[in-house]
Amino acid sequence: MSILAIPDIHGYRSELDRVLAVADAQRGPEAKIVFLGDLTDRGPDSRGVIQTIIEEIEAGRDWVVVRGNHDQMFLDFLRDPGPGARWMNGNIGGTETMISYGAGEAMAQRDWRAAADCVPEAHRDFLESLPFYHETDAQFFVHAGIRPGVPLGAQDEHDLLWIRDEFHEDGRDHGKLIVHGHTPVERPRHYGNRVNLDAGAGFGRPLCVAEIEGRDAWLLTGAGRVPLEP
Repeated sequence: MSILAIPDIHGYRSELDRVLAVADAQRGPEAKIVFLGDLTDRGPDSRGVIQTIIEEIEAGRDWVVVRGNHDQMFLDFLRDPGPGARWMNGNIGGTETMISYGAGEAMAQRDWRAAADCVPEAHRDFLESLPFYHETDAQFFVHAGIRPGVPLGAQDEHDLLWIRDEFHEDGRDHGKLIVHGHTPVERPRHYGNRVNLDAGAGFGRPLCVAEIEGRDAWLLTGAGRVPLEP
């Protein structure tokens, strides 16, 4: 059975709507989709992204959303708004997320608690519920990757959210195909032991949706399936 995967959306609801339309047209609304995290930050409508996913899951869609590091930073801010305000600095994108929730005035006044209160309880509960990975018989879906040599069931949550070089540079087989995002590449790539689907939607590039079956992967496009070959 194949599974569809959608990587880092980063608040670009229009891109989410576009790839969902492609997925529905080619595999139907019954298809299982795994979202690889980083729903939020940088783009203009993180609230809309989360609301869309919540509503579709409630409507019965077979969707799984794993937690990304940006989702975790958003959640950390909601849990403790003062220290968590550093998530709004630089290009992290927290400012855009809070603006999407109508918290601009509270942020201007540096009233972090009032800003956090702009986020609906349903969205907080949704973020709290996100698992750190989704595992099947053949694949391991995760945001950032895994630490090589550590059993999949014993991975550290920080690595699942943040790891890069130690994972990317290890060519060994991990027992299952690792499907991830987190680190933007020029285009989605299959490396044999892993598939990186993050092609930089958080920086204004097109979002993608892929179909995974066993260790094989394809991009779904308006023109049909395009194989991702190791």
